[in-house]
Amino acid sequence: MSEENRTNAPEEELTQEDINSLKKIRMDKLEELKAKGKNPFEITKYDVTASCAEAKAQYEKLEAELKEQAGEDEEKLKELLEANRITVSVAGRVMSRRLMGKASFFDLRDKSDKVQVYLRMNEIGKEEFDDYKKGDIGDIVGIEGFVFRTKMGEISIHAQKFVLLSKSLLPLPEKWHGLKDQDTRYRQRYTDLICNPEVKDTFIKRSQIISSIRRYLDGQGFMEVETPMLVSNAGGAAARPFETHYNALDEDVKLRISLELYLKRLIVGGLERVYEIGRVFRNEGVDARHNPEFTLMELYQAYTDYYGMMDLTENMFRHVAQEVCGTTCVPYGDVMIDLGKPFERMTMIDAVKKYSGVDFSQVATTEEAKALADEHHIEYEARHKRGDILNLFFEEYVEEHLIQPTFIMDHPIEISPLTKKKPENPDYVERFELFITGREMCNAYSELNDPIDQRERFAAQEEALKQGDEEANHTDEDFLRALEIGMPPTGGIGYGIDRLVMLLTNSPAIRDVLLFPTMKSLDGVNKKNDVNNTASETPEKM
Repeated sequence: MSEENRTNAPEEELTQEDINSLKKIRMDKLEELKAKGKNPFEITKYDVTASCAEAKAQYEKLEAELKEQAGEDEEKLKELLEANRITVSVAGRVMSRRLMGKASFFDLRDKSDKVQVYLRMNEIGKEEFDDYKKGDIGDIVGIEGFVFRTKMGEISIHAQKFVLLSKSLLPLPEKWHGLKDQDTRYRQRYTDLICNPEVKDTFIKRSQIISSIRRYLDGQGFMEVETPMLVSNAGGAAARPFETHYNALDEDVKLRISLELYLKRLIVGGLERVYEIGRVFRNEGVDARHNPEFTLMELYQAYTDYYGMMDLTENMFRHVAQEVCGTTCVPYGDVMIDLGKPFERMTMIDAVKKYSGVDFSQVATTEEAKALADEHHIEYEARHKRGDILNLFFEEYVEEHLIQPTFIMDHPIEISPLTKKKPENPDYVERFELFITGREMCNAYSELNDPIDQRERFAAQEEALKQGDEEANHTDEDFLRALEIGMPPTGGIGYGIDRLVMLLTNSPAIRDVLLFPTMKSLDGVNKKNDVNNTASETPEKM
């Protein structure tokens, strides 16, 4: 089998021996180029004057203008196009080739688009054409030439100069076409981006979403800040932290699980509207909605409450969808999510009553709650109290039904250690979570600013920690000191940026919107397979 044919064969048919053989062929070609003084890896730059998309757009514009001059005269149009040629220098990766004796077509792709290139030996010279013929799919090349439209109607570039800028030593895996082999795509995102243009579109949109959020918040008077990632006390959320050691200080530290406690310190300091977009780290499971490191945005605004956070959230989601997607109705799976309508607002008790038939407003004690859990076959732990059981009912009966945007308000105090109590009912707090497509999209509070109450909440968390709750918070004395200095009434919220990107790009799994998601090492996978003597499979839940 020739190199050209083997490169185009489905990768499933190639053994490791085949791949090594192809690499050897390409290495030999590289050595031949070096011997001729044409080592592509010695090239340090190439002057690009247009992207593939720009080259095609420039030609379309010129063609439209000249058609007005030529009218119905096709010969005159041809003469005008030849007299007003657009010359460009483009660079990108060779994605396919069609050799035809002393001429060839190939597809060149850069970050913007793909363009067809036409080469003739008589135009670029026999030596350069011979070098081109010995090239491979995956090579990175530079082309200088003029833009034209072929007889088949495709805008292309007629090459006048050709240069190999980087030699591809491994063939591109054909099996990625059609979005196959997700495990390998996630591990080798660089090849995924080459073979699947729609993947690149997802990450371009991710960047646009984050930029849109920043513009919206900046326009609302918020200030972007940065806070520490390595902390002595990882608080602000219910999650297990990663732990490491700080050699210079000889101290154990943790990677942050939240942005909350430092941002609230800034509210105390008088920075009345602050936000941060950054990575947080939670030592938890991996599945379609969770990655151990993910992007979180938290914001805090003085002199407002969780109702203010609801209004801000609804307006921001609507703004970002319109700006990035061009509409407030976005597809997700087989449903349309309408971000243009007012978001539904429902208390947790009302939601549980609606979908399970159980009215927790009539449940007075933890014993009654546990009896109901037993009756409905809901598992709980001995340490759980009435509010915890209510939350378990919500997770079991309600979440899956919350497809259109819905604010779930007024959570039980047991699961909300940093939230202000409802004055008329201190068993509940001024908190909401936004659910879309059955997933939590954000979590917001009227922030607790009473240092006495906060110390009592931390004490309850310490007790839960002793009883085996590994996600409970430790007491943060410096944060309590900040509250004792005085924090104004404040609304705060945390957004999972990855889940928002999933929604607006119609992506089913969080790994689809992370350039480099967490994966079990291949050594670990192979060891597991050796022990189990089973076929290779994706090690994490999807």
